[in-house]
Amino acid sequence: MTTIGLIGSGNIGSTVARLAVAAGYDVVLSNSRGPATLQDLIAELGPRARAGTPAEAAAAGDIVVVTVPLKAYRDVPAEALAGKVVIDTNNYYPQRDGVFPELEDGSSTTGELLQRHLTGAHVVKGFNNIFAKHLATLARPAGAADRTALPIAGDDPDAKRAVTEFLDRIGYDTVDVGPLAENWRTQRDTPVYVTPYGTFADPVGTPADARTVREAVAAAKPPAR
Repeated sequence: MTTIGLIGSGNIGSTVARLAVAAGYDVVLSNSRGPATLQDLIAELGPRARAGTPAEAAAAGDIVVVTVPLKAYRDVPAEALAGKVVIDTNNYYPQRDGVFPELEDGSSTTGELLQRHLTGAHVVKGFNNIFAKHLATLARPAGAADRTALPIAGDDPDAKRAVTEFLDRIGYDTVDVGPLAENWRTQRDTPVYVTPYGTFADPVGTPADARTVREAVAAAKPPAR
């Protein structure tokens, strides 16, 4: 059985962990404060979950979800992630992360930044455009008429296939938006960011199928370069 490692266990990380455990995956969670701070979440998730350090989560995971503030991306353990499929959930918020000139001028994307740091890993951008509460409520079984789709971007086709299979297992279809250079299409303030699934004020959300997500992705305006 595939194990999911999580580097970061905040709103998105803990939600992905819950969905993964419900789908039959084992999970190893970590955060910057240490395994002891995760014991309540581990108790909630049950015997398929355990806590570790970021390096331990990286080593244990067949797929590893990096869900830390962008400003901390250089702290992600690169050596432990060599050869791994990594799902990058990062978004850029200058008021939190500080100013990144390469993101301001559109010469790079958040996914490309993490990929350059994780030179031996296979980074796929995902989960960055949906509110955590909607991620929790909109999961549906395969074939459901109201199944929701999430966009992904990545440079490695095999990694994208692995992420697509994982998303399918936890309740979501995928829309492939292309390489990591195209993940600007799913960042904050783009048409596919949160809006297709509802609003932050709505904790339940609204299903958004693949066509809806494709149309929102296509409506994004390119950054200045």
